[in-house]
Amino acid sequence: MRTSSVRRTALAASAAALALLVSACGGSGDDQDKADEGKGKAAPSTSAAAPAKTLTAAELEKAALAQSDVKGGKVATKLPATDDIAADQVTTEDAACLPLAHAQAGVAQGEPAATVKRSFTGDPVKPGADTKPEDALLAALDTEKVLINLASYEGDGAAQAVKGVVAAAEKCAGGFKATLVGEPLDVEKVATGDAPEGGDEGAAVTLTVAAEEGVKAPAKIVLVRKGSTVVTFSAVNLASMATGKDFEVPADVVAAQVAKLG
Repeated sequence: MRTSSVRRTALAASAAALALLVSACGGSGDDQDKADEGKGKAAPSTSAAAPAKTLTAAELEKAALAQSDVKGGKVATKLPATDDIAADQVTTEDAACLPLAHAQAGVAQGEPAATVKRSFTGDPVKPGADTKPEDALLAALDTEKVLINLASYEGDGAAQAVKGVVAAAEKCAGGFKATLVGEPLDVEKVATGDAPEGGDEGAAVTLTVAAEEGVKAPAKIVLVRKGSTVVTFSAVNLASMATGKDFEVPADVVAAQVAKLG
């Protein structure tokens, strides 16, 4: 597959999240701080939670993922404009599906008291010397890119944020259409998977995105609530956008970020 085809496929799938992947191919990030689809139940893992302190922006910064928290890949603490998406840059034809589109774009749910963003780019596996050019290209793109949004809320806002995404996954199981930063996003199916561990509650969602050349590609969303804070992980894999092959959200990245919330 030609480079242009891979890029067109990715951009058609999700301009907001995937623009980050395209630029990452040339190297991006902050050098200073360096589900089984269709089978899961549409319900988060839950546990009773006592009232928790609402973290300030400064406290969220301290709790956010840093380069020293991961063994590989690159953590960016300053996101380019293409990745720092605002809520009003995301729309859906069906308002019930907006929480999913927000999560996919790395936008916090509702009205948080404070937010902080990070991104993570994994290390691609280097192809062998005898690898075909088209396979070498896909290998170079075969890595996860994750937008991470930490948002703190007053009252029960954090619990409502998770509840809203879960409800949207149920209502929009048959798919939905959205626009992210002016680019169309056609989701054909929404499925829930096993919720992550380590928080007070969480949810995992896979969006099946209609890309070019008939490809149906996965995009992953993971949410974890810890007290009054919700962390959203929006993950894509550019090679998967070209091939439709499934991928996993980096579990070590999720675990490292959740652990920093205490």
